[in-house]
Amino acid sequence: MTDHAAEISRTPILRTTASGPGLKSNHLSFIEVVAQSIGVIAPSGTPGLVIPVVFATSGNGTWLAYSFATVALLIVSLQINVFSSRIASPGSLYVYAGHGLGPLAGAISGWALLIGYVFTAAAVIDGTVSTSLAVAEAAGFQNNATPVLIGVSVVAASLAWALGWRDIRLSSRTTLVFEFTTLALILGVVIAWFFHHHGIFDAAQNHLEGVNPDQIRLGLVLAFFSFVGFESATVLGVESQRPRVFIPRAVIASVAGVGIIFIISAYGLVAAFHGAATTLDKSDAPLTVVAQAFGFGQIGFLISLGVALSFFACILGSINAAARVLFALSHNGLFHGAARSTHAKHASPHVALTVVTAVALALSLVLTLGHWAILDAYGILGSIATYGFLLTYGLVSVGAPVFLYRRGELKLVNVVSSLAALVLLVVALVGTVYPVPSWPYNILPYVFLALIGVGVLYFLALRAVAPAKLAAIEAEVLGS
Repeated sequence: MTDHAAEISRTPILRTTASGPGLKSNHLSFIEVVAQSIGVIAPSGTPGLVIPVVFATSGNGTWLAYSFATVALLIVSLQINVFSSRIASPGSLYVYAGHGLGPLAGAISGWALLIGYVFTAAAVIDGTVSTSLAVAEAAGFQNNATPVLIGVSVVAASLAWALGWRDIRLSSRTTLVFEFTTLALILGVVIAWFFHHHGIFDAAQNHLEGVNPDQIRLGLVLAFFSFVGFESATVLGVESQRPRVFIPRAVIASVAGVGIIFIISAYGLVAAFHGAATTLDKSDAPLTVVAQAFGFGQIGFLISLGVALSFFACILGSINAAARVLFALSHNGLFHGAARSTHAKHASPHVALTVVTAVALALSLVLTLGHWAILDAYGILGSIATYGFLLTYGLVSVGAPVFLYRRGELKLVNVVSSLAALVLLVVALVGTVYPVPSWPYNILPYVFLALIGVGVLYFLALRAVAPAKLAAIEAEVLGS
């Protein structure tokens, strides 16, 4: 048997179910696996929306904050890859935490990850609305009435659901086209600006003028959030070709590749706005401003269009990831059994996909109907999502050396990297709650804990009422 065939034969459960043919195995290429993570990160939106916010905190140290964030998440990636190189499952980090720390930690991780993806989808529905309206306004159409906001939200969520329902490969390729095209335009603008100004070095940034360590710490927190979702390739453990090879590489490639783009973009944008009448953090369309500086303002419109499509791709990536986590939770008895169904023709987890899309759309529309500003709604939903990811990353980082110890494979470097990952995650978590933010951000940690509590109570009830069933679930998860 070839190595490839042997690996496929070892790929775990969830290919077939009692309610459908199962997910497609051996289906996605390496680049399509990478596209899943890229889609959830939505890197095209960062240069125009997030980097200016990081600049407001870190100033000339913005590029350094992104450099530290890249290194930090590469260390977290190593903890994830302890599992992804040995386990292939659509349950992703939920299954990983279960292997490392037991079923309760697995259940907590599963709910946290599901919250992360669903709330990310809800947030980027708002992001898609905001950027789509900006594109329409640039084209001469302006209408921000509530029915328009609702209509754009429903259309965006429905299109993403249809693509996810149809085929994960179609979803991945759609993401690739949107993201890579927009990123190429963004990098082209930044690089062209350097050529236009006959130099690639900026003394103020190189010497970190006016920057202190506390500014870098606060900027690191914001920069860290730019990468959230980088691990989502792990949900393709069944559908990927050679999952134990492709998924670890995709996790690392996503962080490293996107990190380099963020660092270059941050350095270029900060340099371009030195001496400008409007500072970077006050600019509504910084990339358009930079493009106009050397006579290519029309590229700014194309970038704005690309960013809108990037947010749409993030909806797609988020609901695909959430559906597969929910599919695995359902398969293991931690959600209603209907969510383990797969489509007879397309082999997509269509019931789980429908559930997560409906919930994400409902969360978005509740804030829209509550007359929250679009970007405020984006921040609220995104903050709750971030808590889900941070908790999951932390559990996996704790579980990685425990998992290796049980296998007799633990080395000192594994312990050191795990501790480093935990320290960096704690820094990011503390930065979200201290100093205590203003309302409503001050209550969001408690909202998140309440949501996690629902999942934990269900797990404890299952353990009390049906311990035999729970033991079977644990055996199946660990058997993967």
